[in-house]
Amino acid sequence: MRRYLLASITAAASFAGSASADLVSEIRLGVMQENVCVLDCDNANKEPGQSINGDILFNSPDFLSFIWSPKPYLMGSGNLQGETSFGGVGLHWSFPITKTWQFEPSFGYVIHDGELASPYPDGNPRSLAFTEEHVLLGSRDLFRTTFGLHHDINETWGVEVMYEHLSHGQVLGNGRNQGLDNVGVRFSYSFE
Repeated sequence: MRRYLLASITAAASFAGSASADLVSEIRLGVMQENVCVLDCDNANKEPGQSINGDILFNSPDFLSFIWSPKPYLMGSGNLQGETSFGGVGLHWSFPITKTWQFEPSFGYVIHDGELASPYPDGNPRSLAFTEEHVLLGSRDLFRTTFGLHHDINETWGVEVMYEHLSHGQVLGNGRNQGLDNVGVRFSYSFE
């Protein structure tokens, strides 16, 4: 799945680069530190490492104006250590703070290739060892929530610090729901 995810990111970037300004708003690409301790630190020692994370943001269609004109996005994240990678879609908002700074939340849906549950029965010593090394996400489908602080370097380039949380929230799945918390820095290129 990682090969498909990376191929999808490459294809999407190629598409965005050749797309008209009427369709693609911007591309964002950066490095995330995976599974950091934010609120719940019980699983922060599992699956540490970095990932390459990118979004293609599309111009907001008129019919989304009633919810503050979010930009639809297509995204992918590939873990560099062979741990959980994911890709998905969602909506991205941008709220100006100053002339060059914006607060940017987003909400979306992703599919991942990480672990859902231990392959060993409860009580088996291998099960305990497995759960100490892997985040058990409980569902192949997850919600993706992000919060970013974006700075415009100039009219074309920008940089952002971003927090990202993945979880099924007991809505897309049930049972195990350890979730992932990632933080990182990404650069953006605007077509607007």
